[in-house]
Amino acid sequence: MSQLTTLAPFILMFIVFYFLLIRPQQKKQRDRTSMIKAIKKGDQVVTVGGINGTVVDLLDDSISLRVAHNVILTFERSSISSVRVSAAVPQDKEAAAETKS
Repeated sequence: MSQLTTLAPFILMFIVFYFLLIRPQQKKQRDRTSMIKAIKKGDQVVTVGGINGTVVDLLDDSISLRVAHNVILTFERSSISSVRVSAAVPQDKEAAAETKS
């Protein structure tokens, strides 16, 4: 019984650390991984370096961003910090005509 009472504070500290530090970090990592997997062409993203661009090409582990007219940079997917806006890409000529008017 005396061993249990001496270990109780350490067990309690581990439980507190788990719920306050470890578990939220795991959830944040899962959310980031799903955000990176959900990126598609036309999305506007921000890299960890602060570069804003529009996704023009996707590969398994890299992503190409248009950052200016005729300027396309290639980054690792892991360097994407956030997705700002999902730009709607018209699928047919009627949708394209509606966006022009």
